[in-house]
Amino acid sequence: MTGSLLEVIALDVRDAVAAEDGGADRLEIVADISAGGLTPAPETVEAITKQSALPQMVMLRSNAGYTVSPEELDDLARAARSLADAGAAGFVFGFLDAAGVVDLAATEALIHAVTPLPWTFHRAVDNAADLQAGWRAIRLLPNLATILTSGDPGGIAGGLPMLRARAEAGDAPLILAGGGLEPHLVPPLLDYGVRAFHVGRAVRGSWSAPVDRERVRRWRELVDTV
Repeated sequence: MTGSLLEVIALDVRDAVAAEDGGADRLEIVADISAGGLTPAPETVEAITKQSALPQMVMLRSNAGYTVSPEELDDLARAARSLADAGAAGFVFGFLDAAGVVDLAATEALIHAVTPLPWTFHRAVDNAADLQAGWRAIRLLPNLATILTSGDPGGIAGGLPMLRARAEAGDAPLILAGGGLEPHLVPPLLDYGVRAFHVGRAVRGSWSAPVDRERVRRWRELVDTV
């Protein structure tokens, strides 16, 4: 890896290869992006493993919301085993309860299911009823690699104050900045000490288009301008 970590959302092998060619460090593998990204098939992960050397952080999510039922949680635990066998390097998940509080019981159950692999808590944290309390609940959980966050449900443009506060509290190494990330927002994040960035639509133009390696290359150069 160069100066910063650049993670690119990939839906298939074509996306993964383009992301790698453009200089990405890591992939987030999802299905059904119209629902915000759900668990992909093991066959997708296996196919990417054969064509790309980039580590795959694979989404574990059953629905477009942030809550999870016991039955869904059992299904996700089983899926994690299959996805790990297919080549997943880690996972992306995280849950809130009906009151908007981080669902520690569900999250910890899935941590146990994916151990010893690392994991990312996804943008559920930005939708918590109390963002600061959400961070406090998450930040010390075992094997946590990063927290995918925009600092605000509406995106990074409105979340910069929150991200700056978390960075000043010592959490910059955990922040994976994503969700409405645009080029002009990268310099202030770098100033805060954030060194991990997550892009999806920004390296495609639209979700109906595949990942564009030249767009990835431009983001590579941008996030490395420390």
